[in-house]
Amino acid sequence: MPIFSALPFISLFVGMLLWGSSFVAFKYAVMFFDPIVVVFMRMALSAFLFLLVLPRWRPQNLRREDLGFMIFMALCEPCFYFVFEGQALTLTSASQAGMVAATLPVLVAVCAGFFLGERLTVRSWSGLILALAGVVWVSVSGVATEAAPRPLFGNFLELLAMFCAAGYTVSMKKLCSRYSPWFLTAVQSMVGTVFFLPLLFLPTTVMPQAFPPGPSLAVLYLCVCISIGAYGFYNYGISKLPAWQASAFVNLIPVFSMLLGWLCLGERLTAWQLVGVAVVFAGVLLCQQWPERERKNTLHRVMAEEGVLAQPLAVPEEAFVPVRDRDWKR
Repeated sequence: MPIFSALPFISLFVGMLLWGSSFVAFKYAVMFFDPIVVVFMRMALSAFLFLLVLPRWRPQNLRREDLGFMIFMALCEPCFYFVFEGQALTLTSASQAGMVAATLPVLVAVCAGFFLGERLTVRSWSGLILALAGVVWVSVSGVATEAAPRPLFGNFLELLAMFCAAGYTVSMKKLCSRYSPWFLTAVQSMVGTVFFLPLLFLPTTVMPQAFPPGPSLAVLYLCVCISIGAYGFYNYGISKLPAWQASAFVNLIPVFSMLLGWLCLGERLTAWQLVGVAVVFAGVLLCQQWPERERKNTLHRVMAEEGVLAQPLAVPEEAFVPVRDRDWKR
């Protein structure tokens, strides 16, 4: 496969690796800061960094009819998505929240079928279901910890976040046909900053009294590597692939979050969890349609539908006579 054809897949893989680490960083940050404060700080910092390079991502033509779609996209994610996920991570563990994120590909597939006209093959559905089964396997084989005081309600909030993420993914796919993925990522940061600013003054929001180095670095990491890096890579992948196919990579998030928790936090990995990790990777690979193969299959299918493969090309010899005589005269 040429390197340029593989770029969307590499971009999505790197984005999911970064997103997997975000659950660990977010969980660490909300141990010291209010979730609303964490989200606002990462949105404001990323918006500031995007403004520093404004000429590089600003579009030449901005259609007025697309503004509503952009606002809807940003309200879905990061706005309401982070509200639900921030509260979820105070009630459940980072690993369990990552497992719930595996429902996103199925939600995106359904929404893309209704709103984008994308169709899934039997192989694609098999891959999605296999990856989801692997995530459930990993989740069930996990060990309960004190970091999840109300896991059931926390996982329900994470599921609501996934509904928001599905709306965001479908909106992003529609807008990527006219705008740069990095411009849309910048719009997310701008709208997110405006959305979360009033929430800082709610009575339930606890403002920080100090800024410890560790949690502060975690917020900075969420800003640069997640709000800019992970979203940028994911949006690029969405712009090049069908929405359902790009979202299938989300199944890798709980795998990466679990592996990073094992490497960075010393969390335990059982043999059954490793088997579940292998099942997740197999499901993601199964539902992918690689560029060369997809083009060949599409050409073969179109030719078959037109009857080209079913019958020989019958061209009368007389059709070649004028061309032959002209060439002989030359």
